[in-house]
Amino acid sequence: MKDTRIGTTGIQQISCVCQAHEGLEATGEHAEPHRLLDADGVVVEPVVVFLRELLAAGRSAATLRSYGMDLLRWWRFLHAVEVGWGRATRTEARDFSYWIQLTAKQRRGVDRSSSSGWVNGVAGAPNPITGKPALVDGYAPATVAHSETVLRGFYDFHRDAGTGPILNPFPLDPSRRYRRAHAHHNPMDGWARERVGRYRPKVPHRIPRAIPDHRFNELFAALGSNRDRALVAFWISTGVRASELLGVRHCDIDPHQQLITVVRKGTRATQQVPASADAFVWLRLYQEELHGQIPRGRTQRVWWTLRRPRRPLNYHAAHRIFERANAVLGADWTLHDLRHSAARQNGPGSAADAQRRAVGHGTRASVHHRDLPDTEQGRGDRRSSSPSCPHCRSARRAATAGTGLRPGGVERVVREGPVTSSVKHSTRKPLAAVTSVAAEQRLRNGQLRNEFPPGPTEAWWPHTAATAEQIQQRLTSGAFVAAAGC
Repeated sequence: MKDTRIGTTGIQQISCVCQAHEGLEATGEHAEPHRLLDADGVVVEPVVVFLRELLAAGRSAATLRSYGMDLLRWWRFLHAVEVGWGRATRTEARDFSYWIQLTAKQRRGVDRSSSSGWVNGVAGAPNPITGKPALVDGYAPATVAHSETVLRGFYDFHRDAGTGPILNPFPLDPSRRYRRAHAHHNPMDGWARERVGRYRPKVPHRIPRAIPDHRFNELFAALGSNRDRALVAFWISTGVRASELLGVRHCDIDPHQQLITVVRKGTRATQQVPASADAFVWLRLYQEELHGQIPRGRTQRVWWTLRRPRRPLNYHAAHRIFERANAVLGADWTLHDLRHSAARQNGPGSAADAQRRAVGHGTRASVHHRDLPDTEQGRGDRRSSSPSCPHCRSARRAATAGTGLRPGGVERVVREGPVTSSVKHSTRKPLAAVTSVAAEQRLRNGQLRNEFPPGPTEAWWPHTAATAEQIQQRLTSGAFVAAAGC
């Protein structure tokens, strides 16, 4: 990687070469999931101590890897400019922030030997199918902002421990240095975003994109195996994260109640989420294909690679599933788009608290996409009629004809409206608004009763079908009266 360092004498060319022994090593140990190696292959002790602090604070192994990658980029930059981590000043921090925003990112399978090593700054054409902008050559603003936060926290930790420089190379913004966050905030106003770090870039607010129905059918038809279809069916019907579904074991599958148990990211809480019936059908087909070829046991993983030797399926292998399907369609859908599709089925104005809890969105700030404009409107990709209209169902049947798919089966749970809802009352709500909300609630309850009628009464307990008058008459009969007189 050829980069430039800004100094008082101008721009100096610097060659950043990745050493053979340098990198972030995964140990596979629970006590130390990752460790950073320098150019000589020696473990970087300051990073080890910092990652151990994060592990003691309850951070996951994925968080440690993310922090380690940010520190690895910083260590490579310091090695290139020949400055020790304890002697880095704000000049090196400024140069690093300049470099990471302008340098071209090294990607696997992409030859950049003939390029200048700098971002050209010209945005590529958006994808004609998804409408997403093309990937830029450099690091995303979110990656740059995350790196600045990690490095500032790293130097804050060593400053408090007495093992690092007194002045943090990545300081706070001057407007935040002498006061607390949101000082003198008016409770009647919203919470404005304040600039935190001096070298922290502005992160654009992206609009989440959901996969339209007919695009989802095309994507589902492009999948090459029953395992891939089962994975996508579970993702689109449950809305869980990709890593949460990949960690499911056999004991976490409950086909009788159509539930799966996942471990939530961050909180590590165990939660049962409903899934569609078709997802369990594809799962059963996948299990029959690999019967006797994968380890058996209730605590064994459900998802395995199709190539030998059989290994548990990880996130990168699941991402390759989408890359192969996108190569066929010419699209650039991602695994996270399925999560947004599962949450987007309840549009703005609907109080679908049950679906939000199942997806794992706990706060209103995390479900911001419900209030954002639909990115598919105006592009001819969204339905203009209701999800359950007969015209839409016939269109989906025509789209899935010849593909072996059950029309609307995989997406039935997600696409046909909420299963439960709740009304949130606000202070001094107008009478007309309360009346409309109550009418909408009664209509939705009637639809739920029609869609989910009560089950038949069990034959071996006939007394549960008796009315209150019959039960009272039975309790006041002669046998009970005689027993009470005794």
